[in-house]
Amino acid sequence: MKRKLFKTIIVAGAVAMICACGDDSTLDKATDPVGNNPGTSETDNPINSSEATPASSNAVPGSSGSVNPGSSGMVNPGSSANPNDPTSSAAVMLSSGSVVPGSSADVVPESSSSKDPELDASGFPTLESYGTPPAEYTKDISATAKRGWNTRYWDACKPHCSWIAESENDKTRASMTSKEAYLSTYGTARNCNIHDVEVPTFTLGNVTKSWFGYEGTRSACGDEKEKGVFTCTDMAPIAVNDTLAYAYVAGTADSRCGKCYHLQYDGHFKDEFEQNPPKATHKALKGKHLVVMASNIGNDVASGNGNLPAGQFDLMVPGGGVGAFDALSTQVNKGAGFNWGAGFGGFLTECQKNTNCGTEGSLECYQTCVKDMCDAAFADGGLPNLLRGCHWFADWYMAADNPTYYIEEVECPQYLIDHYSSRINTTNETNIKKVTDWSTYEGGVLDTLHCWKAGEAPPEEGWVNPSAGCANP
Repeated sequence: MKRKLFKTIIVAGAVAMICACGDDSTLDKATDPVGNNPGTSETDNPINSSEATPASSNAVPGSSGSVNPGSSGMVNPGSSANPNDPTSSAAVMLSSGSVVPGSSADVVPESSSSKDPELDASGFPTLESYGTPPAEYTKDISATAKRGWNTRYWDACKPHCSWIAESENDKTRASMTSKEAYLSTYGTARNCNIHDVEVPTFTLGNVTKSWFGYEGTRSACGDEKEKGVFTCTDMAPIAVNDTLAYAYVAGTADSRCGKCYHLQYDGHFKDEFEQNPPKATHKALKGKHLVVMASNIGNDVASGNGNLPAGQFDLMVPGGGVGAFDALSTQVNKGAGFNWGAGFGGFLTECQKNTNCGTEGSLECYQTCVKDMCDAAFADGGLPNLLRGCHWFADWYMAADNPTYYIEEVECPQYLIDHYSSRINTTNETNIKKVTDWSTYEGGVLDTLHCWKAGEAPPEEGWVNPSAGCANP
């Protein structure tokens, strides 16, 4: 029996209806760059630098500029005690079957005294709107916490945490068993198209008579290239003040997506020894605090050892290294032969060459060299977050190569939650139609289908279709 195709209007920034790279290995974070077993990060460079491997990920809607700003839940000063619940104003069900999420009708302020925050260029509340960070983000934890170390990467691939869990055995990514389970770890991590417009992390799959399910939007690190999805650029690190910053990381294989950690830098680095002491960069970073959220998972990210029991985090930093798969050079097309620095280690590793600063260069030399490479790569690319995050590495992070830190788990800052959670896939179900080329999506309308699982077809004239299927146009 043929049925009508229902198209649903979904405003970008709202929810759909039913809804790293590190050290030693280069292939584990994105075992399958096309997306079947997505998500990896890469690490260490022989000279204390980190690597980056593409991590596949599921994309999130909402381009820069398609957010639902209005609820006061987004202005939480920093703890995750009151995270913005994407279901609170996800979508308005109209009698015609259309969904218009994110409209002013959707916003239900917590109180009449709530005040809409000022929005940045990406449609999110400005950093200042989140208020004063909790004191726990800058407390001294050196006496009690374990030590670990950072590498760095930015492959621009779809994050591992953007993909949905493929089975109940997958304990790293968002669970699809229920809406509550899905939201308990903030859902899937946002992903964007080549123009940095947020797109769904998952859509309807190819529904057949025997199968009804969802498919992750495909990573640009696979064959899709510019048609696929990328890391949203506003996931680049950002300084809160001179001693505190926020960022995203790829964790080890036993990490969990959506967890947050407080890192306190100790002035040392991973591979130091008596004849290879800390550099000026590591000393300059000492005492600073970084709160990170896991948006990638990688089997190539190292677990702990006797000296550094907390293991490794691969820090997401533009210019930190494009890794083994590299979607960045697709997104920021500088032409053949452009110098993206070392695949694992990026701009800093390039600056450590004797033709630049050498391995014993000054802090100022490394900062200047890295920022010059940042400018060449990102100043004219129309993606200002990449330039901001790249400069952050030189100016705030002091161009430190694989620094060590003390670490403890903390509640996530609302800023990191908001920039992590998909604004389209706000529940574990969807009826968004599969798209094979996301490069032309500009935000706004997303096509949907009316589909059903086997045995759940709506009856027509007393007959119930026992198979899965979709209404036809």
